[in-house]
Amino acid sequence: MSASPDPVALEAELGRFFEPHLRQTLREAKAVRSAARAGNRLSITLELGIPVGGYRDDLAASLAAHLRDAGIEFAELDLQLDSRLIAHAVQRGLTPLPGIKNVVAVASGKGGVGKSTVAVNLALAWAAQGARVGLLDADIYGPSQPIMLGLQGERPSTKDGKRIVPLQAHGIVAMSIGFLVDVEQPMVWRGPMVTSALNQLLAETDWGELDYLVVDMPPGTGDIQLTLSQRVPVSGAIIVTTPQDISLADARKGLRMFEKVNVPVLGIIENMGVHVCSQCGHAEHVFGAGGGERMAAQYGVQLLGSLPLDARIREEADGGKPTVVAAPDSARAKAYRELARRTAGELARRSKDRSAAFPKIIVEDT
Repeated sequence: MSASPDPVALEAELGRFFEPHLRQTLREAKAVRSAARAGNRLSITLELGIPVGGYRDDLAASLAAHLRDAGIEFAELDLQLDSRLIAHAVQRGLTPLPGIKNVVAVASGKGGVGKSTVAVNLALAWAAQGARVGLLDADIYGPSQPIMLGLQGERPSTKDGKRIVPLQAHGIVAMSIGFLVDVEQPMVWRGPMVTSALNQLLAETDWGELDYLVVDMPPGTGDIQLTLSQRVPVSGAIIVTTPQDISLADARKGLRMFEKVNVPVLGIIENMGVHVCSQCGHAEHVFGAGGGERMAAQYGVQLLGSLPLDARIREEADGGKPTVVAAPDSARAKAYRELARRTAGELARRSKDRSAAFPKIIVEDT
């Protein structure tokens, strides 16, 4: 490669750069929009299928190193980084929800693995990166998002008496059964009632235009979870587990459930992977080590992230300001932002929704 490549050669070399979140080269991702040289200055425009807020500087440094390793000499790199978030395919026979590009289910095979904390921080990380995000708390029996978002005691409104206006917090919109019932009222509903209520929360909420709707699924793999997976148009699912063998056994059931209803599993998130003592700095794998990685390899899916067992994460969520907004510059918040990019990257690799390309056929009696 010459020291002063023409734009075609420069663009070709850019196309060879492997983008780690998309797990594709920029050429495969069709991400290079323009590349030009003016003296010792390179001007590059890229468009990625993931939220890019806060990513430009890191990507520019990686690109610069890649180009210099290829023998391209320059003094300055001007990178314009744009995002193009599209709707992706859902289960066969279902239609994407109007105005919502992608529904992403966050699930676990059992309770107590920190699924809701992961779900809210994922939603907030995407919002911080520039996406339009909603959060549906689908855990009818134990809704926790009102507390985590600092909205406990708040009530949603309605403009027309038909559709609910979701509440807003930290840059996202949210809906939960916890906004509609007394916090101490037990939900002694049977499965069909729960499914009906969730369908109403989903369909009768005025979500507006969203890039992602994160659904915090109820724990387990029973009839309620299966029915939701069959009826809600989902672009992809995430399985949350701890490294513990008993948690992994239930997580496998959750993964197989999504496989049976043709919902693609975007990857696995290993929560509470390692505990670092706040007093001495000693790192200990309280719930075992490597379980999420082994499960990901077994089923051919990605390990999207391994999150720490940190008391501050719990304290921040209990205080109504989850980690991503409470401590945005911390290492634990960075872990959530990185898993958000990886999750978006896995979704970006999936098939595009093409339902809008087909005409709607209406049969009328004449």
